[in-house]
Amino acid sequence: MLQNLCDVHTHTLYSRHAYSTVRENVLAARDAGLELLGVTDHLSDMLFPNTDLARGSLRDYQHFINMRVWPRTWEGVRLLRGAEADIRTLDGRLFGQDVEVTEDITGRPLGAAATLYERAVAGCDYVIASVHYKDFAADASLAQTTQMYLGALSQPKVLILGHTGRAGVPFDVTEVVSEAARQHKLIEINEHSLQAARRGGRTWTSCSQIAQACAEHGCQIAISTDAHICAQVGRFSDALAMLEEIRFPQELVATRSAEAFLAAMRAAGLSVPER
Repeated sequence: MLQNLCDVHTHTLYSRHAYSTVRENVLAARDAGLELLGVTDHLSDMLFPNTDLARGSLRDYQHFINMRVWPRTWEGVRLLRGAEADIRTLDGRLFGQDVEVTEDITGRPLGAAATLYERAVAGCDYVIASVHYKDFAADASLAQTTQMYLGALSQPKVLILGHTGRAGVPFDVTEVVSEAARQHKLIEINEHSLQAARRGGRTWTSCSQIAQACAEHGCQIAISTDAHICAQVGRFSDALAMLEEIRFPQELVATRSAEAFLAAMRAAGLSVPER
């Protein structure tokens, strides 16, 4: 039976359509017997569509600025700081990378030039890159959508490609999975996607095929809940069932333990925070 002791894709009240605090998620992780929790709220204009991006406002995204106040270990659970950033272009650029920030959260001028993305993820341990808005890829070729994911993978802080099986954007699975394996980055198997899917339906089949490609090409995966309320944290039943059906190898599950996930971060060139 597969073991999964980390949940590295979860959301808090900051994401607006989620309903729990960081502490509530930590307590849920503890009660579920998890070793490690990653909080990865949305870095996306789906949350704040009226933000004055022309002025590079940080105010709506200040959640990401002060994550250093979170304990690194809380209630016995290792706590990591992350973001789920939207992929917004066919070359794999992420939300905020084309927005220059000129002021801090109080409106004072900033001394050094930086983008909204750079400011937001500066305190993050890792980033999940996901597609939520897919209109930009509506008329794209398979080669272009494949390049979209490859471009996102090349971003230094991106560790995980999020819910590729439900994004609704076709891509060359073998090429993307092989490149993720080469870069020691992870493909997510997303519990929320499978909960919403009918067993044997299109999303379930897509997730299963992606997982099988990961097994074939030696690409590690992250099994995550994408929890939007604390009651979902640490509950992976559908993801584990799907992976066990295809006899997915335990050694390729990067979230099988805190030690394995931190090792995956190191292998991808990311810094592992001290306790």
